[in-house]
Amino acid sequence: MKTWITRIAVGLLVALLAVLALAALSPIPVDQHPGPEAYGAGSSSVQPSTTGLQRAFPAVDDMGNTGTPERVELGRLLFFDPVLSAENDIACASCHHPDYGFADGLPQAVGAGGAGVGPERSGGIGLTRNTPTLWNVAFTSALFWDGRVESLEYQALVPLNHSDEMAVENNEALAAELRAIPEYVRLFDAAFGGGEDSVTVDNVVRALAAFQRTLLSQDSPFDKYAAGELDALTSSQRRGLTLFRSAALRCFECHTAPTFSGDTFRTIGVPAYPGLPDDPGRAAVVADGVNGAFKIPTLRNIALTAPYMHNGIFATLEEVVDFYAQGGGRARGRTDIDPFVQGFELTELETQDLIAFLYALTDESLLPETPATVPSGLPVAHRIPNFARDLAADLNAAAGGGNVITGPGLTLTVRTGQSIQSVIDQARPGDTIQIPFGVYHERLVIDLNDITLLGVPNALGELPILDGRDALSEAVISSGNNFEIGYLHVRNYTDNGVIVEGVTGVYMHHMVAENTGTYGLYPVQSTDVLIEHSVVSGADDAGIYAGQSMNVVVRDNEVFGNVLGIELENVVNGEVYRNHAHGNTNGILIVLLPQLTSKVSKHTVLYDNLVENNNHENFAKPNTAASKMPAGSGIALIAADEVEVYNNIIRGNKTAGLGIFNLMIAFDANEIDIGPTPENIHIYGNTFENNGYDADAFLASMGIPGADILWDVSGAGIRVDEPQATTFPPVLPASNWPAPLYNIFWNIMNWLIGLL
Repeated sequence: MKTWITRIAVGLLVALLAVLALAALSPIPVDQHPGPEAYGAGSSSVQPSTTGLQRAFPAVDDMGNTGTPERVELGRLLFFDPVLSAENDIACASCHHPDYGFADGLPQAVGAGGAGVGPERSGGIGLTRNTPTLWNVAFTSALFWDGRVESLEYQALVPLNHSDEMAVENNEALAAELRAIPEYVRLFDAAFGGGEDSVTVDNVVRALAAFQRTLLSQDSPFDKYAAGELDALTSSQRRGLTLFRSAALRCFECHTAPTFSGDTFRTIGVPAYPGLPDDPGRAAVVADGVNGAFKIPTLRNIALTAPYMHNGIFATLEEVVDFYAQGGGRARGRTDIDPFVQGFELTELETQDLIAFLYALTDESLLPETPATVPSGLPVAHRIPNFARDLAADLNAAAGGGNVITGPGLTLTVRTGQSIQSVIDQARPGDTIQIPFGVYHERLVIDLNDITLLGVPNALGELPILDGRDALSEAVISSGNNFEIGYLHVRNYTDNGVIVEGVTGVYMHHMVAENTGTYGLYPVQSTDVLIEHSVVSGADDAGIYAGQSMNVVVRDNEVFGNVLGIELENVVNGEVYRNHAHGNTNGILIVLLPQLTSKVSKHTVLYDNLVENNNHENFAKPNTAASKMPAGSGIALIAADEVEVYNNIIRGNKTAGLGIFNLMIAFDANEIDIGPTPENIHIYGNTFENNGYDADAFLASMGIPGADILWDVSGAGIRVDEPQATTFPPVLPASNWPAPLYNIFWNIMNWLIGLL
C-alpha cells in the first residue's frame, strides 16, 4: 500500500515539476510594435513655417517602381485607352474621370457593357460601391473602400481582371494585343528597357501606378493659407476651418492633414442604398475586420466627387454634414458607431461655412492633360462640364488679408470695445496678445506660429474670463507652433476649453478651465508640450488631455470633478508629476487606444503626485472610451508600455489605487489595431492608503475585488515592488524574481484564467 502511495506521490511530484518546467520555459507573448519611425505620435508640421498648419506629406512607397517620365507618359495613355478592357469599350478614365475628381459622378460605378464616361455612363453591369477619387492616391496604403490591397500595382489588376469591370480573362492575350500596336511597343521599350518582355501586363500596371502617383493635389487655397497667405481663404472658409478643427465636430480626428484622409477603417452607419444589400466592408476582407467599417477617404477635391460615401447614398455635401450632425447611424438605432461620431448642432450659416472650407481643399493645378488620341486609335474619354468646379472657383476667389509679414515681436493689448479675435488677427509671428481683466464671450482661433496669449489679472489676482455661455464650442483653438497661453479662466464651453492641434512647442500655464465639455486643456498630435500650474474641473472626458503627442510634461496642476483627471493617450515620452488629482472618476490614465494615428504609448513616468478620493460617478457621454472607466480608480495603466510609477501618494480610491489592464477589458478584438497588452511596467516606492474598499460593479461582476493594486495578469515585464500594498492577485511579481519564476507565475495564472 505504501509503495503505491509513494508511486502516486512521486508521479504527482514529477507531473508538477514537468508543469513547472514547461511554465518556466514557455515564453510570454509580447506585442509587436512599430519602430520609432512609425510611432505616429507628435506633430508632423513643416519647419520652418509661418503657421502650424503646414504638415509634411507621408513618404511614398513606390514598390520599387520608379516613376520615370517615360513610365508616367505610358501610364497616362494607357489610363485613357479602352484597349485595356476585354471589349475595348472601357478605359480607366471611363470611371475615374478627371473632370469629376477622378471619380465618375454616379452613386455606384457602372461596369462592363456600360456606354459613356463619368456620370454619362449607363447600361452596363451595376456595381455596388461608389468610385473613389485617385487624387493623392500615392499616399494611400490601403486601397478600395475595404482596403483589400496595399499597392497601386496590385490595385490595377483588380478592375482589369474582374468579370464585371474591364473583364480581361487572359492577361497574355491583352499583352499580345498591345504588342500588335507599334506605338505601344516603342513606349514600353522606352519605359522598361526594351526586349521581348517589355510589353507585359505586369508593366501595364507598373505604368498605370507610376502615372497615378503623379495625381497630387497639394496647392489648394487651404495649402496657401497654411503657408502664410492669409488672403487665400475667405472669412467663411476660415470659420469653416475652425469648425473642422473643433471638438464639437472632430472632423480632424479622422480626416487628418495634410492628406485629409486616414489609414483606418471606421463604422459610421451609412444607410444602405435602396435596392442594394448591406455591405460588410472591412469584415469581408480580413477575419477580424469590423462589420460595416470602411476606409477614411480623402477630402481633397471632395467638392468635385459627388455623390458621397461608399455607396453614393448622399448627393451633396449638405447631406453628408447633416448625416454626421445627427450622429451618423446612431440616429437610425445603430449602437456600433465609431465614438468620434457623436452628433452636433450647426446653424445654417455654420453649415455653409464648413462646406465653404471643404471647397477650399480644391486644387487641380497638376491635372494631367487628356490625350486627344491614344495609340490604339480607340475613342478617348471626352471632357465633361462639372458645375462644382466653377462653384469652387467662385468660392475660392478670396480677397484681402495679404501674406504674413514677420518682424520683431510686439505686445498687442485688447482695448475697450475690441474683440480679442480682432487683435489676434492683427498679430504676426513673435507677438504677444494681452487680455486685460474682464469677461469675454468669444471663441478664439490662432494659426500663426510664435504667438503668446496672456491674460492680465486684476489687483486681486483674478484672471480674465472667457465664458462660452454654454453655447460656444471652444474657448481657444490653436494650430500655431511655439504657442503659449496663460493666466486665463475659460468656462462654460460646450466641447472644449483650449485645443492645440498639430503643434510643435506648446506651453499652457496658470490656466483655469471649468465646465468646458469634453476636455479642459487639450493638446493633440503635438510635440514638446508643457502644462503646468493650472486647475481644471468639470470635463466629461479628461480635464488635462494630451493625445497622440510626443515629449509631454504635465506638472503642478490640480484636477477635480472630471471623468478623467489627467489622460495621456497614445503618447511617447510622458512625464506626470506633482499634480493633485482628486474627486474625479479616475485620477490619472495612461492608455493606448486603437484606430488612431499614433500606435504606441511608451516611456511614461508618474511620480510625486497626490491621487486621492477619485470616486466621482462616471458622467461621460455614452459610447465614448471615457464612459468605460469604472469609478473609484486612482491611476490606470491600460495597454501602456515602458511605464514607471513611483513616490506617489494614492489613497481613498474605492475601486483601486492603481490598475494595470489589457485593452481587451473594454474593446472587442476586431476593433484593435495596436498591441493591447501592458508591458514593462515598474511600480515602486508609492504610498497606498484605503484603496479598493468598494469596487465598482463592472469589476466586481468579473470577480475582481478592490485593492491597492489590480493587475489582470496580462503583459510581460510587470514588476511591483510594493510589499505593504494590498493586491489582486494576492501575489504580484517583484523585481527580484528571476525570469523562470516570472514565467511560471504568468503562465500558470493565464492557464487558470483560460480554464475559468
